[in-house]
Amino acid sequence: MKTKNKKWLYWIVGGIIVLGAVWYFFIREKEVKIQLETVQPEMGEISNSITATGTVQPVDTVAVGTQVSGIIKNIYVDFNSTVKKGELLATLDPDLLQYQTEQINANLQNAKSNLSYNEINFNRQTQLYKVGAVSKADYDVAQNQINAARAQVNSVSAQLSTAKKNLSLTNIYSPIDGTILNRNVSEGQTVASSFSTPTLFSIAKDLTKMQIRASVDEADIGNVKIGQKATFTVDAFPDETFNGSVSEVRLQPTVSSNVVNYTTMINADNSSLKLKPGMTANITIYTEVLNNVMKIPAAATSFRPDSLVIKKYKVASPFANGKKGKRKGNGQGKNLSTNENKNEAAVWIIGKDSTITRKKIKTGMDNDTEIQVISGLNKNDNIITGYKSLSKKSSGGAAKSPFMPQRRGGGNGGGNRGGTGGGGPR
Repeated sequence: MKTKNKKWLYWIVGGIIVLGAVWYFFIREKEVKIQLETVQPEMGEISNSITATGTVQPVDTVAVGTQVSGIIKNIYVDFNSTVKKGELLATLDPDLLQYQTEQINANLQNAKSNLSYNEINFNRQTQLYKVGAVSKADYDVAQNQINAARAQVNSVSAQLSTAKKNLSLTNIYSPIDGTILNRNVSEGQTVASSFSTPTLFSIAKDLTKMQIRASVDEADIGNVKIGQKATFTVDAFPDETFNGSVSEVRLQPTVSSNVVNYTTMINADNSSLKLKPGMTANITIYTEVLNNVMKIPAAATSFRPDSLVIKKYKVASPFANGKKGKRKGNGQGKNLSTNENKNEAAVWIIGKDSTITRKKIKTGMDNDTEIQVISGLNKNDNIITGYKSLSKKSSGGAAKSPFMPQRRGGGNGGGNRGGTGGGGPR
């Protein structure tokens, strides 16, 4: 009997140990360790900006054409050639215009000869008219003939000047100092200027100065002003940022698929000649910039201590800046104010004794990433932006299944980012 009783006792003790182990390792709620993420206010630049896309182009581009028709005889420049003002670019075959000039010059000599004859005839008729040898009608005819001859000389002289000018236009000269961007003709090609002036060359005046033709959405154009700072990148140099400034906001809108955009010109330095005409630019225009101001991350104003934080840290009075207030139950508290305006916010700071306290601050510019702090904080304050949970995985324990639900406010590397958590103080 004693042996049987001892066996039952062993079984009972063994069962209790097994149940205790099961509870300890599998059933009991494991303690969650958390670590607060903090930052200190910093001094620096804060800005609001808008984004747009555009095309890089030279500041001044001249299309060189021809006013006369003909066959391209010679071309003296090519793509990317550097030219000076007055430099010969190309010539047209001048033979046809030369022949026309010579023909008109012959007509002019004939008109001058006719004028000389009519001058002699008019002088003779004048002398005869004075002595009554000819009638007034004969005198008037001679006078009309000399006037017509003079007009004919003037007319042919004008035609000759036009022919000589057209002949000189067979030489195409550069109107500016610059670089040839495009050549549209080749030697032997016929160009006709009957209806419009054909473009032979496109010349960029100065490639060390470029401009970006940006399309800014109508929702953003109200904040864009001349002189504002702009930065942009191009696909050719994705890791390099180029600087510029807004030089013009054009009033004529462009509409595409019911989207209204306004053309905004941005001047940029291109001394390095890295920027090429036609490149696509991704542009940031800084509509408001403040320098040397105190700023904090925007996430700091969204943090709210939840039940995990309240359990691990001592929460001071939830009322602002040292004003005492009553705590409720498990540490829940009242809101700082139900009438906070847009220039006020609250952050939580942690002290050396691990006590977290709420502070009311006055804010300025907010770009959704950083917030300007006008007053309410010191540069040594440790501001809480969130927290992360320290699971057993981080200390060498078993890994959690990714399919298991996580506790609110917890999880590996997951911080509190503005949630109300377990109803902690606001």
